[in-house]
Amino acid sequence: MKKIKRENSTVVCNDGCWEYLNDSVAGSNYSKIFVLVDTETKKHCLPLFIEKTSLDKIEIITIPVGEIYKSIETCLLVWNALSKKGADRQSLLINLGGGVVTDLGGFVASTYQRGISFINIPTSLLAMVDASVGGKNGVDLGNLKNQIGVIKDPIAVIVDSHFLKTLPKDHITSGKAEMIKHGLITSENYLKKTWEFKVDNTSEAEELIWESILIKNKIVTQDPTEKGIRKTLNYGHTMGHAIESYCLDHAKKPTLLHGEAIAIGLILETYISSEMFDFSQDKLNEITDKLLAIFPKVSFNDNDIDEIIKLLIFDKKNTHGTIQFVLLSDIGKSKTSCVISNDILKKAFKFYKNFITK
Repeated sequence: MKKIKRENSTVVCNDGCWEYLNDSVAGSNYSKIFVLVDTETKKHCLPLFIEKTSLDKIEIITIPVGEIYKSIETCLLVWNALSKKGADRQSLLINLGGGVVTDLGGFVASTYQRGISFINIPTSLLAMVDASVGGKNGVDLGNLKNQIGVIKDPIAVIVDSHFLKTLPKDHITSGKAEMIKHGLITSENYLKKTWEFKVDNTSEAEELIWESILIKNKIVTQDPTEKGIRKTLNYGHTMGHAIESYCLDHAKKPTLLHGEAIAIGLILETYISSEMFDFSQDKLNEITDKLLAIFPKVSFNDNDIDEIIKLLIFDKKNTHGTIQFVLLSDIGKSKTSCVISNDILKKAFKFYKNFITK
């Protein structure tokens, strides 16, 4: 059994994970058990959950699917459902889904009657390697990513890679972007393995997912509230979140999955790293070439770029009105709280636009 025991939370991966869940819940005196799903995970993932668990009298709460529903309005629906179904402070909420379900469900649980216990069962690659560890729960504020939230660990995270069989290809590649990020900020060896990640190779996929979980766990254990090293997990996200928010709010732009936006952010911020801290030009070109082989290029005109840059002011790492970036001097060597000019940002977009893949 692959297992991480944290102070108030346990992450269990693959073999033995369902036995752990069943035993943990059976050993607790929960008044009621609720399972939060979206319309897709209700169809594709809930049957496996029911097959694998021995939980009696569960109540299902369903929300619409998609990032646009990661909102306070959706929280109100879930809070009201919990209240109407008789949830009290001894109830348990199990969040079965991707990052939207686990982020929103964790926030709902953390705030309902000042906090009830919750368990996350991530069903997307992105949620497994990113949302599974760290205790970040929250929702978007309009089109602005993750502006409302709390940090609180679930009592358990159950990771079963069998759920990946339910995902369309673009959701697999979306999750791969976070694995690539983990490689960039920690290990060239791991980075090389992520380029070759194939979900069909089950045993290798499980090992790489677990390694990503271990990377993130090591960082958040050192810095749970993001005062220092945990900021490195935001590599690619300052630009990526702004791009994701902009595309969500503009009908003429493609709606990007989280990982698709982060992949662009990784290219832009690696270029900025080359300008600011002499990150290797050869490595920049190789990383860009490999990312663009996975994530097709998105077109941004000058007005798009100006509007995206304006959105950077809402990034959660900012302080005293200053936009702060995480950058790299080399793979595995991060620089936090970096301040850069708009001119360099625009040069980064120009590099992205003009880059020719091999």
